[in-house]
Amino acid sequence: MRHAKDTFKIGRTSSHRRCLVANMLKALIEHGRIETTVRKAKEIRRHADKMITLAKKNTLSSRRQAIAELMISFNALTAKEARDAKAGNTESYNGDRKVVGILFNELASRFTTRNGGYTRIIKKDFRVGDNAPTCYLEFLA
Repeated sequence: MRHAKDTFKIGRTSSHRRCLVANMLKALIEHGRIETTVRKAKEIRRHADKMITLAKKNTLSSRRQAIAELMISFNALTAKEARDAKAGNTESYNGDRKVVGILFNELASRFTTRNGGYTRIIKKDFRVGDNAPTCYLEFLA
């Protein structure tokens, strides 16, 4: 019996599920809105709300926890990327580096007065092919 178990299995192994959640969280933070199935959206919403709560704390520990949850790897910059970063151009960066900045600067300041419920699910229609219910997952304005 699975009493008091709060993880949606989504038909995947634990490592696959962790990677799926990290990638979808990065996409949600970067774009503000993603289209997915309802089951995945309900799982991602739990993690997204935790990420915003960590960002609102804005401590070194919370930043490291968010980086670990998002599975962000900070590879060394190439010489060209270092020159661009020094000049202030961050377009050539790895997208993962931008996600942390968006999370801790933009989203944390946007939700300072809100105590929870940072995301919403807008149900769409059924996906062609497997008839899975789809929806939009987005941050509140």
